[in-house]
Amino acid sequence: MLKKLLHSREITAFAFILFMFLGVGAINPAFLSPGNIWLCFNSSVVYTVVAIGIALVIITGEIDVSVGATLGMTATICGTMIRDGQPWEAAILTALLVGLLIGVVNGFGVTVLKIPSIIMTLGINGIVRGLIYVYTDGKWVENISFDFKNLSQGRLFGAITWFYLGALLLMVAVHLVLTRTKHGKYLAAVGDNIGGATLLGIPVDSTKFMAFVLCGLLAAAGGVLYVSRVGFVTPIAGNGYEMKVIAACVLGGISLSGGVGSVIGAGVGAAIMASISRVLVFVGLSSDYDNTITGILLIIIVVSDALIRRRAVEKARRERLAAKTLHAVASEKGATVDA
Repeated sequence: MLKKLLHSREITAFAFILFMFLGVGAINPAFLSPGNIWLCFNSSVVYTVVAIGIALVIITGEIDVSVGATLGMTATICGTMIRDGQPWEAAILTALLVGLLIGVVNGFGVTVLKIPSIIMTLGINGIVRGLIYVYTDGKWVENISFDFKNLSQGRLFGAITWFYLGALLLMVAVHLVLTRTKHGKYLAAVGDNIGGATLLGIPVDSTKFMAFVLCGLLAAAGGVLYVSRVGFVTPIAGNGYEMKVIAACVLGGISLSGGVGSVIGAGVGAAIMASISRVLVFVGLSSDYDNTITGILLIIIVVSDALIRRRAVEKARRERLAAKTLHAVASEKGATVDA
């Protein structure tokens, strides 16, 4: 059990966040205060929820770069409806339906129209961003109900927020679905070997379609959480979130090639991404370096993953070659003895 844990891809993310916290704590001991540690995790709730959604798409071997725009649009709609006195339930449901619709459009474009996911979702990203400006006329959504904003402040035992606890429960539930159910395992099977999955009778297109739909839905859930946490919505809300959550997934052990990784790792990666800006402040650097560091981490991890996969392929090729050589030698010896 311990050996399996140590060889899991998620352990790298756990080790990274542990050493990051300890390293920053050595520079500035105030960072390791319980309140600050909980703040790092609690502030990652939006990243965590959105990362879970995009993890499902990446595991199938696809990508969705429209999650930031989806978050911004759904946050704008939810915030506007609540500001205008609409029932919270209606605002949340409408936002979720919009996210669901965007996911359906992305899934349709990728699985039915056969448009490459990077092109399809990039196009949807631009369309949705434009619609946000049309919807808001370029203005901020402010004066949101204090009671709704106060929802994000509720805490269990004065430490973990109810929002983040919910995100953790969601992460565990999705993990169990992916690892314990037939349809959940389809996602990894499709991402690992689409040809083999097809031969086994796995519905490849419907599996990818569902991944995009769930990704849109969870991005919308992130938009609702964003409204409550931030308390206002700008026309550029969610901008850059796609890079953050993709980096979170990759840092958490999910391969961009698909088929490998788990949402647990994505959740840990999300906590790391959310902590970077606070880490920079505690070590005396400007938080303006946040995106730069995120980009560097993303490149390093993707390159490392590619090298590891290439090494694994080369190792497997050498093993097959060695096996064939031994078989040929054995056959030749057998023929000599018979002669």
